[in-house]
Order: sequence, then structure tokens, then C-alpha cells
Amino acid sequence: MRTAACAFDRIAAAAPVTVGYERYSDHSAQSWLARTLKALCRAGGIAKADIDGLAVASFGLGQDAPLALVAELGLQLSWFAHLPVGGAAGVVALMEAAKAVASGQARIVACIAADTHHKGAFQDLVADFSWVWKDAVHPYGEAGPNALFAAITDIYMRRFGVDRADFGRLCVEQRAHAAANPHALLRKPMALADYLNAPPVAGPLHLFDCVMPCAGGEGFLILSAEEAERRQLAFARPLGAAAFFGEIRRDEPPMGQAFRHLANRLDRAGLLDGIDLVQTYDDYPVMVFLQLEGFGFASQGEAARLIAEGATAIDGPLAHNTSGGQLSCGQAGAAGGFLGMTEALRQLTGRPAGLSAGRRRRALVSGFGLVHHLGGLAHAAAVLAPGDRQGESS
Repeated sequence: MRTAACAFDRIAAAAPVTVGYERYSDHSAQSWLARTLKALCRAGGIAKADIDGLAVASFGLGQDAPLALVAELGLQLSWFAHLPVGGAAGVVALMEAAKAVASGQARIVACIAADTHHKGAFQDLVADFSWVWKDAVHPYGEAGPNALFAAITDIYMRRFGVDRADFGRLCVEQRAHAAANPHALLRKPMALADYLNAPPVAGPLHLFDCVMPCAGGEGFLILSAEEAERRQLAFARPLGAAAFFGEIRRDEPPMGQAFRHLANRLDRAGLLDGIDLVQTYDDYPVMVFLQLEGFGFASQGEAARLIAEGATAIDGPLAHNTSGGQLSCGQAGAAGGFLGMTEALRQLTGRPAGLSAGRRRRALVSGFGLVHHLGGLAHAAAVLAPGDRQGESS
């Protein structure tokens, strides 16, 4: 596939918001989406009537048709997108909303993702996640994604000779990043010994290798740079993005080839030069390693060394998952796919919720989702820069 990355001109991404997070909630996904939209309007200084485009991601709409949410939120739109792509949703939302604004289909697009979480909700979601899980996997005893990612982790460890401590250093670093983030559910400092001594879940995975399901919401606005400047909004500039849907089955470990495919497309557009901020989708540590390697920040099997050398620390040359990521913040359903995007926007606009990574030139945000027994079905990545263009010349 020789398709180039999608490029953007004079598009702004602004007003990142996080709502929640709560370990458990009795409120519906619709309620969390409404709260997220309200917070987004407040952060962007806009009225609900100003919004004429909506991109939404949620696993929990239940019997509601996604389009019914438009009426429930009291919106009147010229453009709408429902994004059932899981952890790729944040990047895909940016891509589709940016194209809508650039083509004149919408002026201000609200991109929102949210889900609720009550006791037993995750097990219910997994049991009915797709026909593959329901008919071909779940009946044979595989209770959820932990077993799949345990297998991917085991393949990676055997192929490249890494051990649990290598993954542990990533988790410890991200917990340190989360310490000052008021949105993170897990902020207590964690030592490597805490990680190594955590109870097993599905070998070789232990407790701190797995994200904690929770309730919450994430959102941001997409509009023209001129509109953002007129409204005096701090914004980041999406430079380009790429997505891949489907499988590359020849790959081992699974899914690594898909990230390399995205990297090739971004690189052909000259977008990977100067990346110094990275937000990866981190439902399991091995997936962070595959993304860091897939996008060329480390050679295959060398992500552990990159982290051990401090490159991905908050003050490192490749500051990574500066909010703490899902491994420390929690995974609020489809909102987990937005977490990296909202954090990148905060850092690029100099408005971090927690620790500041300082002035950064370019950010890469990557995600993947809709995982079944063979791997992920959606992969996406975007590159952004500060909106004032100073980052490009620094």
C-alpha cells in the first residue's frame, strides 16, 4: 500500500478536556458524553449552538443508535461521525473532523469519547464484543483481552530476550508522570519491586501490566486556525495523519507491522522528523514497545533500552505518555483512545494538567483498537505541532 499520509493546512485542535475519572459509576454512557460536551463548550468558550459537527466514540450507547445521541444532546449538525474503532478513535476523530472543516462541511467539530463502568460491565462488554469473541473465542474459555496480550507479550519476550523488569521500568516511569495529574486514578508512587511482586493475571502479565477499567470522558475541538485565533484559543496544528484498517497476518509479534506501515506513510510525508513528544496507546506495556519500535524511535527489540536510558522521561528527548497513560489514569472505555490526543494538546499548548514536558517541537499520537483473537483491526497515528509555529523553528 503506497497511500501517503493525510496532510492538513491551517487546521486547529483546541480545548482538550477530561471528565472524571471514576472507578465505578451508575451513570450511563450518554450522561458521560453529555458531561464531556458541556466541559468542552466551557473550555472552548463556545455555545452548544456554535457546534455544527460531532465525532463521537463510545462502547456503551447500548440500544441507542449513535445518531440518536445528537438529539439527546440538543445539537443541530451539518456533519456527524460515529467512530467504532476503539483505541484508534482519537486520531481518527481528528482526521475525519479536520477533513470536514477543511472541506467546509462543518465550522466547529466537537470530538468526544466517553463510557461508564459499573461492576461486571467489562466482562459483559468482552463477552459480546464481536461475533468472533462471542462465537469462536469466549465459549472456549478466553475471558478477555488479557489472554491475547499475554500471548503477544510472551512472543515478544522470547524473540527479543527482554524480561518483566524491562516492562516494569515503563510502568514505573508512567506512574511517576501520573503523580501530579489530577485526572489519574493511580498516582501513588510505584517502585520496580512493587511491579515485580504484583499478583499474576495471565502469565507473563501481572496486575500492573493491565489497564484498570473506569468511567470518564475526553474531548477536543477541531476548527480552522483562523476561527481558533478569532476566538483566542490556544491550539495545536495537526500536520498529518495516517490510518490502517485490517490485519497484516505475516507479522510476529502481532500488530508490529501495522505500526511500521503507518510510520512509512508518515515518513514519506516528512512528518517524523523532529518528534520529541510521543503519546502511545498503552493498554499493555508490550504494545508501547511495539509502537516505539514501529515508528522508528528504537530498533526492533530495543524499546527497553530506550526507556532504561531515560529518553522517554518527562524531561527526556522523547517525552512519552506524560499524563501517566492508561496504565496509571485508567481506561474509560472508548475515551482511552482519546487520552493520548488530549494530553498531546495540553503539552503543545503549554497547559498540562500535571507535569510539563517543556517546549516541544512535534508530537506523535498513536492508537489501535478493535482487538480480536488475531490482533487489532484499526491503527492510526497523527503528528501535531504548536499552533504558534515557534516549535517548528526551535
